[in-house]
Amino acid sequence: MNMKEHLFGEETLRRKLYAGGYRMTPQRKTILQIFLDSKGTTHFSADDVLDILRKNDSSIGIATVYRNLELLCKLEILTKMEFGDGCNRYELNTGNPKVHHHHHLICLKCKKITEFKGDFLEHLETEIAKKSGFKVVNHELKIFGYCKDCQNQM
Repeated sequence: MNMKEHLFGEETLRRKLYAGGYRMTPQRKTILQIFLDSKGTTHFSADDVLDILRKNDSSIGIATVYRNLELLCKLEILTKMEFGDGCNRYELNTGNPKVHHHHHLICLKCKKITEFKGDFLEHLETEIAKKSGFKVVNHELKIFGYCKDCQNQM
């Protein structure tokens, strides 16, 4: 995902926070910058965010990280995902209806998460809508298995 696919640039993020009645605090800006710097290629847990903050000598605590991650999800700046291991992970919300949400391959051994794009379910969505009258607005696909590296170790 490139930066043009993201719905939010830093100024848009600031306006979205203000519209929700929130300020762009230094802590929020620092946490958001982690996601912006990742260029949308990483699914960070709260602990991952905290580790990055500590490596950068930040004094932001875990409670502040959790609070801000949840707020950013509420404001639809971040998207929260769970990959079957009980740990929530976060990524920037593309929010762009022209950019299809990617899907995830999850290695059961090393826990590596790989994104893949492709709208393999478009035909299924159309059939569901036609047969049931249900309007599909989004879907999420997670495929669990073993990455090449882990297969070679088996």
